[in-house]
Amino acid sequence: MNASKNVPLTSNAVTVLEKRYLKKDDKGRLIETPDEMFHRVAENIAQADLPYGGPSKVKESAEIFYNLMSSLEFLPNSPTLMNAGRELQQLSACFVLPIEDSLESIFETVKNTAIIHQSGGGTGFSFSRLRPKNDPVLSTSGIASGPVSFMKVFNMATEVIKQGGARRGANMGILRVDHPDVIDFIKIKEDPREMVNFNLSVALTNDFMEAYQKNETYPLINPRAKKEVGRLLARKVFDQIVESAWKTGEPGIIFIDRMNQFNPTPSLGMFEATNPCGEQPLLPYESCNLGSMNLARMLSRSGGKETIDYEKLRRVLWNAVHFLDNVIDQNRHPLPEISAATLQTRKIGLGVMGFADLLTALSIPYHSEEALSLAREIMAYVRTEARGASAALAEARGVFPAYDISVYPAQGYRLRNATTTTIAPTGTLSVIAGCSSGIEPLYALSYHRRVLGGILLPELNPRFLEISKREGFYSERLLSQVAAVGSIQGLEGVPKEIRQVFVTAHDIAPEFHMKMQAAFQTYTDNAVSKTVNFPKEATLKEVEQVFLLAYETGCKGVTIYRDTSREEQVLACAQADYC
Repeated sequence: MNASKNVPLTSNAVTVLEKRYLKKDDKGRLIETPDEMFHRVAENIAQADLPYGGPSKVKESAEIFYNLMSSLEFLPNSPTLMNAGRELQQLSACFVLPIEDSLESIFETVKNTAIIHQSGGGTGFSFSRLRPKNDPVLSTSGIASGPVSFMKVFNMATEVIKQGGARRGANMGILRVDHPDVIDFIKIKEDPREMVNFNLSVALTNDFMEAYQKNETYPLINPRAKKEVGRLLARKVFDQIVESAWKTGEPGIIFIDRMNQFNPTPSLGMFEATNPCGEQPLLPYESCNLGSMNLARMLSRSGGKETIDYEKLRRVLWNAVHFLDNVIDQNRHPLPEISAATLQTRKIGLGVMGFADLLTALSIPYHSEEALSLAREIMAYVRTEARGASAALAEARGVFPAYDISVYPAQGYRLRNATTTTIAPTGTLSVIAGCSSGIEPLYALSYHRRVLGGILLPELNPRFLEISKREGFYSERLLSQVAAVGSIQGLEGVPKEIRQVFVTAHDIAPEFHMKMQAAFQTYTDNAVSKTVNFPKEATLKEVEQVFLLAYETGCKGVTIYRDTSREEQVLACAQADYC
């Protein structure tokens, strides 16, 4: 490979890498630089090319992959950065494990969860197959304690295991809306001490949404007996979801039938759960490798203006698909069942980050029709090219093994990967890349980001700082004002056109957050991770409207967060009390 280059990392990026990603000796001392990390990962992932072109192809790909990452144009999910080329070699972030209605299955899954968390992955489960509380257990002449009680066992197991020795485990717990214990599930997090290692989502069915719209009741089904055991008014249940989400940010909702409508391999099974952030529906035992392209680095200057460099985006995209497909073959999966399921479908999830930064560079307000149109344009391009890259790999290396029983032969696609696109939240990845998270708006122009078990990283938007100095409205007083409130709306001395472009999460109407998610979902194979931010004073009615808008606009799910509705939050304005 060519000589190393200086990687354009911010001080916050270096902090995150040193804390969590770089190799350390047995005394905890760093023995790897960020540049060496990118070399390590690139050389390891390139090894998958050996059967298709020998050592020369491996060397060529290692150079391409190194440049891809060290330029911060693309980054794979955290376990790949942490583990590739090291003893663990577990490279996936997303897993879904099945839970059947028996004590043996439940505790086998607890064990498997521990193995996955220890290797750096996150897990999703549906608890919908478990019999409800007080249901008879014939083998012991006792009664069942129900899914909520067993979720607490998973939560406690997660509490005592560190992921890869570097972070707490992350879980998604899902329960179908027609499960008899659904109300208990919805209310779990109203006690802030409960289920701290879980995100929760209620799986809403088409039948439930139809009952909601008609103001009718719907049946509760005992999963053991497969019989109706009661009925609830759909709107009453929906109202309870809204109220709990308003209070705590949870549960979220997923539209489970809509997710299965886009299942590329329905003959292998149906989706019941997603990864911890909800953007990756997976079949039981499947894993998925995610990666994100930094849109803030897909710009070129022409005629004194910034424009999107689609040729560069295409080059990065094709190399990223090649990289993610290689990850599947280089991965040492934590369980044989996971290896078998993953290799059947070879799913990858390529997405984007830095979208808000791209908009500010193009002087496009996030809350504008122009921004929605650009979102659709970019993601349509990404999906078309990602499928093109996957088709080229299929031509050279073969289609995914389950291809013949997938939906693609009827559609005329021959693909290497059953899915190619996912929009992930890119929490720490966007810190490393020095860009805005996923497709989120700027959270604030000045704030603290809580990462790595409580470390607070100060963030000040560099583009705003640069423009304020260039346009002559910079002052220390202005920075103090921005630090106090996070936003520049209403601040004297900031030109109107700058205020319009540099909008933050709470400057944007919740409905527009939802429209942006829908714009990206239109052209995304899997799903979209996006938080709809609400101000502290938001009403229950406003939360309800966003949940309904998610359904009406074709989204696969939605998560909301009302500011300060939890004691601790990941992003907080720099002057907030808990900072």
